[in-house]
Amino acid sequence: MLTYLGVAGWPVAHSRSPAIQNAALAAAGLTDWRYLKLPLPPERFAETVRALPAAGFRGINVTIPHKQAALALADEASATAVAVGAANTLSFTPAGAIQADNTDVDGLLEALPADPAGMTALVLGAGGAARAAVYALSSAGASEVLVWNRTRERAERLVSELGGRVVDAPPAVDLVVNCTSVGLRETDRPFKSLPIQADTWDDGTFVADMVYNAGGTQLLAQAQQRGATVVSGLEILIAQGAASFERWTGMTASRATMRAAIEEHPQIP
Repeated sequence: MLTYLGVAGWPVAHSRSPAIQNAALAAAGLTDWRYLKLPLPPERFAETVRALPAAGFRGINVTIPHKQAALALADEASATAVAVGAANTLSFTPAGAIQADNTDVDGLLEALPADPAGMTALVLGAGGAARAAVYALSSAGASEVLVWNRTRERAERLVSELGGRVVDAPPAVDLVVNCTSVGLRETDRPFKSLPIQADTWDDGTFVADMVYNAGGTQLLAQAQQRGATVVSGLEILIAQGAASFERWTGMTASRATMRAAIEEHPQIP
């Protein structure tokens, strides 16, 4: 009998999670496990997720726009997920109970090439990924965490719950983390829609993008041109995905195997 895992989002066709997770499952000898894409519109999310345990699912990752809904749906939640107010990992018990966790926090901190303690940081966005980033950076000792969102009200709500400061015109900072959907499909919202001045970046700046797509994003391209140190969404995906894998299987995920799976299949369907 097969055991299933998956990633739920809307959209989810771009997701690389199946490639990296199926490679990690094979490397761990879990040949009767499969990881699938689950395209779920918001109005179908809760109903479908509740039905997954009976269909043989052990757990799922959750991406845009479902992370806050995932926490609300859970029967149990980790302290991190509760503190963040969003979940990216759901696990199902044999009895069908839903457990929520958030591995975006550890994933971001693992992927960053430097300790953010003492840095000034700018988080772009106010959704589930942004909440995890604000919590992670604040917990890691960033000197200040600024938050920008297209809808200021959402940013104010995030800051009131997790700390930080809302900005309309962000100043130069040490670290930028993009948690918006800009770059997911450049034709929808272009890089220039973000309120950032790339000419303020240099070799002392770090720029991380939660978004990933074939060939990289305009945000990271601009950062690299100016000498900034960049962190791709794929590295963050690997780090948080490995943490989710370990919660579902009780085994250590091979990050090298996950990275190789992306390199072998660089094009996103």
